[in-house]
Amino acid sequence: MSDKTLEFHFDFGSPTTYLAYTQVPRIASEAGATLVWHPMLLGGVFKATGNVSPVTVPAKGRWMHTDMARWAKHWGVPFALNPHFPINTLTLMRGACGMLMRQPADFKRYADAIFHAMWVEPRNLGDAAELAAVLQSAGFDAASFMALVGDAEVKAALIANTEASVARGVFGAPTCFVGDAMFFGQDRLGFVRDALG
Repeated sequence: MSDKTLEFHFDFGSPTTYLAYTQVPRIASEAGATLVWHPMLLGGVFKATGNVSPVTVPAKGRWMHTDMARWAKHWGVPFALNPHFPINTLTLMRGACGMLMRQPADFKRYADAIFHAMWVEPRNLGDAAELAAVLQSAGFDAASFMALVGDAEVKAALIANTEASVARGVFGAPTCFVGDAMFFGQDRLGFVRDALG
């Protein structure tokens, strides 16, 4: 990838990824860079790298809740902790892969809807009925979506994406790449901007 490409490796289940998601389109646009969405399964990344969610450390988890609220205020974006966290995002991330593969024009609308339902008006997206309602309100047909995420090619794409992330050195989300330079966390976006020049 060129130095004018911003790769965004993400999973909907990460609140810090949501915060970064609210900023990376603007950062890429202001830099004249191409934004490349790279959905991956964070659970798979954790398993492959031996990493765990920071909220598994109680003191760090409590601190992160405060810190995420600070970042949301800093950027002027809505944010609410999801009481259903952690949510299994396998279906959601297959959906992201499937949209990018088969319906790229619909990807951003899908991602907006899922991130909003996860971290703004928090809903239990691990519940099939809740997910169907969110999809319907965003203009997607739930049955068509389930067919998409059940497609063997889409399933394989998420596995390949996750393996590719790990191979590049990714250990968590969000992770950005500008060329070969890797930046982890929503609090490193200033460095991402600098790297894009």
